[in-house]
Formats: sequence, structure tokens, C-alpha cells
Amino acid sequence: MDLILWRHAEAEDGFPDEARKLTAKGGKQAAKMAAWLKAQLPADALILVSPTARTRQTAAALTEDCRIAEAVAPGASAAAVLAAAGWPDAQGTVVVVGHQPTLGEVAAYLLADSRDSWSIKKGAVWWFGRREAETVLKAVMSPEFL
Repeated sequence: MDLILWRHAEAEDGFPDEARKLTAKGGKQAAKMAAWLKAQLPADALILVSPTARTRQTAAALTEDCRIAEAVAPGASAAAVLAAAGWPDAQGTVVVVGHQPTLGEVAAYLLADSRDSWSIKKGAVWWFGRREAETVLKAVMSPEFL
């Protein structure tokens, strides 16, 4: 199984939090990362997206074929995200488009068995793989490098 954590791109400030949309910069970040992902992802990848406007816009740069998942909404636990993705037993590739600090908590847990929250930049992707019983970090990509 491959698990890709994609933090939403830069969003406007405002209230309510769920309605915040991407800025112009965020739209460019999402488009750059989506182009990179399209070249890497298998056609049958499952895309799980938080129900917020900014995550849906980020994912829409990649595909309209997404599954909205409350389990990856703001404030979700790392355990909820991993369960929604089927980690580590699901087949194929799952992309989770979500939020900090949750995605950072998932990354810290997968690589260091830690309850910390590591920093994942806006619009960035962390790509994990599973090899036998070992978690492997395959790639970390930020839109500023694309």
C-alpha cells in the first residue's frame, strides 16, 4: 500500500473555517502539485478529502473523482485518518487531502512511532509506502520545488 498525505494549499483567512477558499497562490500550489502527482499516481488511486472548501479545491486540481471523508476533517485524529485510508492493509494507493496538525501527526507516527506533530508545508505531499512490515518514506515534495 502507498499512502500519500497532501496538505491543502494556501487558503484565505476567515470564518467559518470550513468555508475558507484557496488564495491565488494556493491555486497555483495545488495545480503544480496535482501535475506532479498525475505523473506518479496509478489511475485507480483513491482520493480521500476533508469536507472543507480549501481541501476540496486542492483535490479538484488533481481530479473530481474524490471521496469526501469526515474522518480527515479538521481536528481528526491520526488514528482516524489511518483507519479511513485502510493503513497498512489496503491495496493500491490512497491520497489523503487534509490539514495540520493531523497530517503531521500521521507522519510522525508512521516514521517514528511518535505522538508529535511534524510540520507539513501548505500544498506539500509526503508519500509513504509499505514494504513487508516496514514503513518507507518514498518522497516529500513541496510546490515551491516544482
